[in-house]
Amino acid sequence: MDMEQVNALCEELVKAVTVMMDPSSTQRYRLEALKFCEEFKEKCPICVPCGLRLAEITQTAIIRHFGLQILEHVVKFRWNSMSRLEKVYLKNSVMELIVNGTLNILEEENHIKDVLSRIMVEMIKREWPQHWPDMLLELDTLSRQGETQRELVMFILLRLAEDVVTFQTLPTQRRRDIQQTLTQNMERIFSFLLSTLQENVNKYQQMKTDASREAEAKANCRVSTAALNTLAGYIDWVSLNHIVAENCKLLETLCLLLNEEELQLGAAECLLIAVSRKGKLDDRKPLMILFGDVAMHYILSAAQTADGGGLEEKHYLFLKRLCQVLCALGNLLCALLGLDANIQTPVNFGKYLESFLAFTTHPSQFLRSSTHMTWGALFRHEILSRDPSLLAIIPKYLRASMTNLVKMGFPSKTDSPSCEYSRFDFDSDEDFNAFFNASRAQQGEVLRWVCRLDTKTSFQMAAEWLKYQLSAPIDTGPVNSCSAAGAGEGGYCSIFSSSFVQWEAMTFFLESVINHMFRTIDKEEVPVSDGIELLQMVLNFEMKDPLILSCVLTNVSALFPFVTYKPELLPHVFSKLFSSVTFETVGESKAPRTRAVRNVRRHACSSINKMCRDYPDLVLPNFDMLYSHVKQLLSNELLLTQMEKSALMEALVLISNQFKNYERQKLFLEELMAPVVNIWLSEEMCRVLTDIDAFIAYVGADLKACDPAVEDPCGANRARITFCVHGILGVLRRTSWPSDLEEARAGGFLVGYTPSGNPIFRNPCTEQILRLLDNLLALVRTHNTLYTPEMLAKMAEPFTKVLDILESEKTAILGLPQPLLEVNEHPVYKSTLERMQRFFGILYENCYHILGKAGPSMQQDFYTVEDLATQLLGSAFVNLNNIPDFRLKSMLRVFVKPLVLFCPPEQYETLIAPILGPLFTYFHMRLSQKWHVINQRSVLCGEDEIAEDNPESQEMLEEQLVRMLTREVMDLITACCVSKKTAEPSAAPAVDGDDEEMMATEVTPSSAAELTDLGKCLMKHEDICTALLITAFSSLTWKDTLSCQRATTQLCWPLLKQVMSGTLLADAVTWLFTSVLKGLQMHGQHDGCMASLVHLAFQIYETLRPRYLEIRAVMEQIPEIHKESLDQFDCKLLNPSLQKTADKRRKDHFKRLIAGCIGKPLGEQFRKEVHIKNLPMLFKKPKPMLETEVLDNEGGGLATLFEP
Repeated sequence: MDMEQVNALCEELVKAVTVMMDPSSTQRYRLEALKFCEEFKEKCPICVPCGLRLAEITQTAIIRHFGLQILEHVVKFRWNSMSRLEKVYLKNSVMELIVNGTLNILEEENHIKDVLSRIMVEMIKREWPQHWPDMLLELDTLSRQGETQRELVMFILLRLAEDVVTFQTLPTQRRRDIQQTLTQNMERIFSFLLSTLQENVNKYQQMKTDASREAEAKANCRVSTAALNTLAGYIDWVSLNHIVAENCKLLETLCLLLNEEELQLGAAECLLIAVSRKGKLDDRKPLMILFGDVAMHYILSAAQTADGGGLEEKHYLFLKRLCQVLCALGNLLCALLGLDANIQTPVNFGKYLESFLAFTTHPSQFLRSSTHMTWGALFRHEILSRDPSLLAIIPKYLRASMTNLVKMGFPSKTDSPSCEYSRFDFDSDEDFNAFFNASRAQQGEVLRWVCRLDTKTSFQMAAEWLKYQLSAPIDTGPVNSCSAAGAGEGGYCSIFSSSFVQWEAMTFFLESVINHMFRTIDKEEVPVSDGIELLQMVLNFEMKDPLILSCVLTNVSALFPFVTYKPELLPHVFSKLFSSVTFETVGESKAPRTRAVRNVRRHACSSINKMCRDYPDLVLPNFDMLYSHVKQLLSNELLLTQMEKSALMEALVLISNQFKNYERQKLFLEELMAPVVNIWLSEEMCRVLTDIDAFIAYVGADLKACDPAVEDPCGANRARITFCVHGILGVLRRTSWPSDLEEARAGGFLVGYTPSGNPIFRNPCTEQILRLLDNLLALVRTHNTLYTPEMLAKMAEPFTKVLDILESEKTAILGLPQPLLEVNEHPVYKSTLERMQRFFGILYENCYHILGKAGPSMQQDFYTVEDLATQLLGSAFVNLNNIPDFRLKSMLRVFVKPLVLFCPPEQYETLIAPILGPLFTYFHMRLSQKWHVINQRSVLCGEDEIAEDNPESQEMLEEQLVRMLTREVMDLITACCVSKKTAEPSAAPAVDGDDEEMMATEVTPSSAAELTDLGKCLMKHEDICTALLITAFSSLTWKDTLSCQRATTQLCWPLLKQVMSGTLLADAVTWLFTSVLKGLQMHGQHDGCMASLVHLAFQIYETLRPRYLEIRAVMEQIPEIHKESLDQFDCKLLNPSLQKTADKRRKDHFKRLIAGCIGKPLGEQFRKEVHIKNLPMLFKKPKPMLETEVLDNEGGGLATLFEP
């Protein structure tokens, strides 16, 4: 080897690395330097001497790191081609570097230590144990050389465990060899780790108080930390025997270290991993020693010391870990207690609960929240829930909950001790708000379990808190500050005001307690008199602040069940609610209403609705009083919004269902609907709904923008349309026949039976609704036609955007954080444009809701409407090309899906097939085009981006909308065609969004799915059959994993199975099979999708290969396919006389064949492959011969068994 050549190359490399790392280098020079270095690593034959030269201790840290990287590259990519002597030389050189080529432990750079440990581990992965049996001995010797070497040995052992066990980054046989050898030597390894830890901790504790030996103390502390980190890497998977060996010596050491400030975090991590271990419950019993006096003392004193040290990040992080340890201990106790008689409730259980409660009352919202799940487990536990210690702590827990439910601690504020902790945990107030809401929901769940254990105390505390709030003065916060920080406008509360957060918390607490109380305790035990007293106090409480009033209304609803014991309170309750329906703040009647006021009015309406829905028998005697009150409110056109009017009409309809008399209810509905009918069927409205130009003028979309403060000239016109549509929907949604068959027959609702014996009912609202149907379809047709470019051109600025998606919807679709809280004192809509946008959005949704509800509500009366298919195709499905994705998505979900699912089988051919045929064909065409554009965009990486304010966000929105529309289409096809064997044939499928199904890795789709009667009917029509098959198989190649998973597991095989008995064209078979393989290319990186796609491809190939030679040609085009292996697979498949191998083995063989087309994650696509050779097997098991094989062996009979 020419040393001059090494020196010259090293000089060049030093220059190149310097250029790469110099911030002032130009990009061109940096790229050239990088190219030179990479080519050197790939091609240079003298990498090892150059790497060793650059890694010398005299070089700078950056150059040393690069030298070591060269050595790592050699081990990873050239090891298999090196001679044995070269390998030994490199290994010895690296060992020499660790001993003499490293600086003092406190001076050496972490990245140097890291790369040294990586090189060692890469060599171990390739040679140990077969070719390097003394490796552990050598590491032991190395660790005696000094602190730096000892720390490096810890790093090596940790990285080895991570690569082999945690990340499993090496071939199966190598991994098995190394893991088995590690397990065999684990007693020795654990003993080494524990003795290293104890030895260095002892030295550190002796030296840390001696100022002259500070450096030595720090070095020992550094080694101790490394030992703890390494233990953490092993504790998770080694046998529990090692963790509890020598009377739990390791756990004892870890508990002692909890009070050592520099080491306590690592010790807590190890404890947490140990206590959280999964596995057999019997093996985990020794961990109960942590409930003993000594362990509990150390855990509690460590918590007190850390909390008393003020808010420092490391102390806070330690508290979090300690809290997790206590949670894990609680879960361990819940799992073990009751397992056998030997495990009793620990003597220290009360002490444990007190310390756990301390975390629940800590100022940090994160720590409080961390305890909820464990409290829930304790309160639910069969044995612990009866324990006196737990029952005794319930009042304290309830007091803590009362504090914790108050929404305080926003990181941007300083009004609570929690704020300071929140600044560590949350990036923004929005993050905190989302976290707090989720945490409060968990707490509500725990409160329900507490209420079950001690209903009396829970109710008493809720009652006390309510009484206190009713008597407390309202504190709106600083008056002269901006509303976000203190009071709202006009001296009302804002969402941050002290009074509001208290009222909000109290309301949540009371609701949780009372709802559960009525479900769990006997009727005799209900505290009736106290409940009625509370309800009367709330009803007599006068409040003009909208935010507080909203809480008051929730309390009225929560306490309403007590009215069943004293019905004479009902008029008082309704009086309170009706006064809130017309609630206004002073001087607001002319100005636009604020969000807070609108919320109060809506809240009151929904409370009335809820009472009429849940307690119709109780409300029925007061029906006339209620009706006259509502009529009075409806007579004043400006008093209520259209939604409020509709809500009150719905409440009356709900009560009318209790008439249980068809004629009486029909007459009432005619009277109730009269205002709607008069407006809807008027000559003017008929003209407006059928003539698009008249419609645009009527709603004011052709007017120049006016000042939002000025009266909107066409507002009343839009209100009339809204009133009618809301009214129709409300009546249709709420009218129903009696659920009891005898009551329905007696009331005149039953008109006959279907051929299968199911009863046929008539709906009292049918006559009214069918009269209004023509104009409704005209409105839908007009609305759809508005999207044509020529119609949009007739609208005036800024109303050209009235049909666009609302900003709030965009934010929700993109998953962006919502603004923390809508500013309650602002008007609901800021401009006429916004009002108009909302009008069109709600109108579109509600029209389709009506059409979707018509089938389930009116049944045969709707489905037998003359020419219904033609009418729907001429209205709901016109101009789909111009209608945006976000509108079509809701059309499919709220209209088409219920229309199809509730349709009687007799109407499949006349109604459903004529609609779904063109619809499925259209959606396949539309979605294919959209996904093609998205895929092209991904390939081009935005070369032709449109110049917009935010093109990335716009593209993301478009892609997400296409994805959502795709899911709706796939959901509709699944609902139409496929039924699970376990489900009822008429049952609707589960709602979209089952992301968990993507996590499954073993999928057997076809066995559970069968075609429905509707599916079989649709598949008889060639055009529909083609559209269904093409859409289902195309969706496998679209960039949406959920749609792919649904199609693969539920749709593709049942649809294909239906047509396989007929004559499938060879081209069709080739296309279908190719689609599945393309799906694998697109989605193979996701385990769940990959497993189900491989299964589908396997099914198709096995079933169709005997009939179609063409799919063999498709297989041959797969990259890297082994023809011999394919021939072998085909031979077994096509020759029935050969013994068939097990299904799993055939599938594994097939998966290996198609491996070349299975997509990889982006991070792995361009990674250079690392090849680690298998070494001679350590534990080779002789394959047992089957008894029949032995007996049939003609060569030597049984005697051959005994031959050596």
